[in-house]
Amino acid sequence: MRIVSLVPSLTEYLWALGLTHEVVGITKFCVHPKEWFETKTRVGGTKQLNFNSIKQLQPDLIIANKEENTKEDIEQLQQEFKVLLTDIVDIEGALLALSTIGKAVNKEQQAKQLIAEIEQDFMALSSVGKGQSFLYFIWQDPAYIVGQKTYINALLEKAGFINACELPRYPSLEEWQTAMKTDQEAPSFIFLSSEPFPFKHDHLAFFQQRFPKSKIMLIDGEMCSWYGSRMTMVRPYFEKLFN
Repeated sequence: MRIVSLVPSLTEYLWALGLTHEVVGITKFCVHPKEWFETKTRVGGTKQLNFNSIKQLQPDLIIANKEENTKEDIEQLQQEFKVLLTDIVDIEGALLALSTIGKAVNKEQQAKQLIAEIEQDFMALSSVGKGQSFLYFIWQDPAYIVGQKTYINALLEKAGFINACELPRYPSLEEWQTAMKTDQEAPSFIFLSSEPFPFKHDHLAFFQQRFPKSKIMLIDGEMCSWYGSRMTMVRPYFEKLFN
């Protein structure tokens, strides 16, 4: 089997399943594992694919995602290749996708073992957040935050936090402020993600001025948004961060 992965987090998952020889192409954002990033053929970015490179690889299976990749690119690929299109907005959907991929790449038993480990870990995750509210920033200027019906929201709520944003998907901060209830308290936490915008320590003071009653924290965007084998790292990361 020859596999091309267009989803960074699922590339890492394919590595965890032991598909070193089967995976022949990845995107330039598939940075884990490092050895694959350095040696595998890159087929462009998640939203700017190099179709000639993909055709040259002649994949038997392309793994894609509704949010990561564009509809136009997926439809074009589907005309020539078998595409396994994932659509992940919650924990259950993530685990289902991992199971589906495991079956598709003939690694069903390995996938079951990994999913069982994730499920066991996540059972102990709910005690981390203690019902405290948050806003999760993914972009700086203009400011965008994480809303409902997203994997990040589902993960943080699984960890016991409550999203102060009730709007769906990724609204702007301005949209949230417009929809915010007048008696709503300031979020307990402001999370500044390391991706897609690379928030750094330099941004903490700016957000502290903007949200003086909130605790401002940098947070690992890969831990919060990468569904796949990285889900096994979430519980120890959160416990260390919030202990």
